Amino acid sequence: MADFKVVVSDPETGASYQRDVEGQDANRFLGREIGDEVDGSAVGLSGFTLEITGGSDATGRPMRADVAGPNLKKVLLEGGVGYKPSREGERKRVTVRGREISDEIAQLNVKVVEGDGDVAAALGEGDEEADE
Repeated sequence: MADFKVVVSDPETGASYQRDVEGQDANRFLGREIGDEVDGSAVGLSGFTLEITGGSDATGRPMRADVAGPNLKKVLLEGGVGYKPSREGERKRVTVRGREISDEIAQLNVKVVEGDGDVAAALGEGDEEADE
């Protein structure tokens, strides 16, 4: 059974909110890929649509949109998600996870793409300081 931490970003305000998702709600994400849109009710945002933007597994390895499947893969990177070169032209072979969501994923990043109303109010955050 899958369970994730889902970080919901609101592009309008720049705020992000973290939610733990378990059971049936977590199963809605399994098999989806980066870029797919899902119903927001899985994280308590009924009436909102969310887009999966990335994530990472329990060891911190990031998901990459250009790697197919849910498995680990060693890829040669010049930069981008998973590797920041220290000087120009530097490349490195890095282990990353594919774009498909599986039981191995610990954290999912999503952003609100559609919906009416205030995201903070829908999540019950109110006027509290948002998580980073």
